[in-house]
Amino acid sequence: MEVNLVTWLITGAIIAGFFVFDFYSHVRTPHEPSLKESAGWTIFYVAFALAFGAFLWWNWSEPGNPHQHGLEYLTGYVTEKALSVDNLFVFALIMGSFKIPRKYQQKVLLIGIALSLIFRLLFILLGAAALEAWSWVFYIFGVFLLYTAIKLVIDEIRDEPETDPNDMVIIKMLRKVIPVTATYESDHLYVHKRGKFALTPLFIALVAIGLMDVMFALDSIPAIYGITDKPYIVFTTNAFSLLGLRQMYFLLDGLLDKLVYLPYGLGAILGFIGVKLVLHALHENELGFVNGGQPVHVPEISTVGSLLFIVGVLALAVIASVIKTKRDEAQGALPAKWNREYDDDDIAEDQRRMSSLKKVVDNRPTSNPEA
Repeated sequence: MEVNLVTWLITGAIIAGFFVFDFYSHVRTPHEPSLKESAGWTIFYVAFALAFGAFLWWNWSEPGNPHQHGLEYLTGYVTEKALSVDNLFVFALIMGSFKIPRKYQQKVLLIGIALSLIFRLLFILLGAAALEAWSWVFYIFGVFLLYTAIKLVIDEIRDEPETDPNDMVIIKMLRKVIPVTATYESDHLYVHKRGKFALTPLFIALVAIGLMDVMFALDSIPAIYGITDKPYIVFTTNAFSLLGLRQMYFLLDGLLDKLVYLPYGLGAILGFIGVKLVLHALHENELGFVNGGQPVHVPEISTVGSLLFIVGVLALAVIASVIKTKRDEAQGALPAKWNREYDDDDIAEDQRRMSSLKKVVDNRPTSNPEA
């Protein structure tokens, strides 16, 4: 298999076709997807991504290692899919912040993800050019991932609040430059009222989704370059991890808060890949102040080792999260039907019961001590 311009164009057309299909078959008519619909399409996109990996496994070989690129793709896809789950936490924050009705959320997610993929492609090509020209860029990528991993874990320990998307500079500029309607106008992104053009809150949320996903790409793209140096594999792992992310959002809705140890797992994965990048940079060293500009003989982590570590950490994080969640529910937790926030309806119900109990007590016959 030769990766040339035709290969890139065919791949791009297939991915674009999936986004167009998604829009016209699911998103065009506003609705809240059912669990069955979300699960079915999530499985489909994962299966397609794995089938593509099998295609690379058998058709793109290197002398002495016929399945290397297929293995790199699989490792990269698992990594990207895990990191994309972290995106869902932020997506949920944005949806809640802008109070987007659930039946309109699909449109925001799909268009926002499609736009972010275009920006990711730009980052991937720039990254490939930089790595081709200067091997020391691996040092920068590695140190950046180590910093990101440490910050992710520290923020989780401190329980740092997420950034409010309304505070983003571009969002504030949009609101100042272009009028924004006070309410949603069906699923329209913009409207014309009394001859004046105005954006809707749906458009603002879409921009926030796209920008936040681009920010996540600053972590994920260097992470994949720690697994492979092939831009085609970096792009396809990004693209196929984003395909189906909309369906996964609705599938995992309500379960995200239970994955309490996932951020620690992602931090471990990013830190691991950061170390892998630094080791590779030392192996290819050209910096004069490091070992006199000569390569440093250090052990490099194999792709198989990377895959086993990433899958193992993810499995451990999920299992530990499930155990902790069940333990928390068992220790001092209220019965399932009461295991929720205490709201005004509960207060009214308690007051009604207390009133009924008071009537029973007041009407109780008094015993005669002389009897």
